[in-house]
Amino acid sequence: MKRILVVDDEIGALTLIGIMLERGGFEVLKSKDADQALEMLDLETPDLIILDVMMPGMDGIELCRVLRERADTINLPILILSARGDAKSVMSGMDAGASDYLPKPILHHDLVSKVRRMLNLDVVTEE
Repeated sequence: MKRILVVDDEIGALTLIGIMLERGGFEVLKSKDADQALEMLDLETPDLIILDVMMPGMDGIELCRVLRERADTINLPILILSARGDAKSVMSGMDAGASDYLPKPILHHDLVSKVRRMLNLDVVTEE
């Protein structure tokens, strides 16, 4: 089972994204901020990381840059999921090293399909 680390300071979003991914067949690790995410990554390496942009302290863009500098996460797929869907925000996310960028709100099917594609898994249509 592939493991996904979701980093989002909004507990509601963290819970909802976690449920979507678990229903899609993934194991989900959850972190409420960048510091907690980095601590988790010192203990284990997930198969993919999903980052929110707007978080207190280190935001998702900066965290993405930090992850790209670490040996254990330099090549991991990173998906930025943000309420900021404007071109400038998308570009700053991609420039920071994100593999892809999706605007919130996100539909269950879209999120699961995107994650499957990023992990090179066969995309299975769900009812």
